[in-house]
Amino acid sequence: MTARYDQHFLIDKNAIERIAGCADVKEKEVLEIGPGNGALTRALLDRGAIVHAVELDRILCDELADRFFEEIQKGTLTVTHGDATKCPLPPFEMVVSNLPYSASSKITFRLLDLGFSVAVLMYQQEFAERMAAPAGTKDCGRLSIMVQTYATVQRCFTLPPACFSPKPQVHSMVVKIVPRPPIFGVNDRKRYADVVRALFTHRRKTVRNGLRGSSGILAPEWTKRVIDALPGEILQSRPEELYLEDFATIANFV
Repeated sequence: MTARYDQHFLIDKNAIERIAGCADVKEKEVLEIGPGNGALTRALLDRGAIVHAVELDRILCDELADRFFEEIQKGTLTVTHGDATKCPLPPFEMVVSNLPYSASSKITFRLLDLGFSVAVLMYQQEFAERMAAPAGTKDCGRLSIMVQTYATVQRCFTLPPACFSPKPQVHSMVVKIVPRPPIFGVNDRKRYADVVRALFTHRRKTVRNGLRGSSGILAPEWTKRVIDALPGEILQSRPEELYLEDFATIANFV
């Protein structure tokens, strides 16, 4: 089996069962992005899930349609050909997926915008570790702040390259993401996202200088008023030293 569209197929049966068992999927509408050859799809169906699979590779879509003909006829599986970063997605409650590595960030942000009850997702280990890095630590970044603002992130387990075919160059990690309301209120989600993006675009600069250099993302008039109003402790910090409350304080300024 060759890798197409950045897909690495899970071949370790124990790993497949562990992923499928990370959340109760019985009688739930489950979105699976990048089903590949259908190994995880089968495990989800066997647990009573109603699976909506979205696959970029047309050849794999046709193979899935043949392999799961009966399940498609019964209505327990749908297979959609499309790019999960932008195509219309079927209705779903949960997400269980081995995400394509190159699209992990875009898909994660999109899922958070759409909403779900729980997501069990596999990423490159380095990507997953960044996502789970606490605010205020040197490893945190735009990804960790945006995800942890709206959800909790739980590391589940790691998988070596031998669990896949073809073998990736890196280890992988499965995480569980559970949405929750922001701990510190966010008045405008778009402005909050823009503030986080602007500051981490200049992560080596202080907040003061990062805001000053963000005219392509934030309105200059607004940033000037924010800089004049923020306490020096925040202005002198770098983005990786801020906590979720600090990002909310900046973004909520009127």
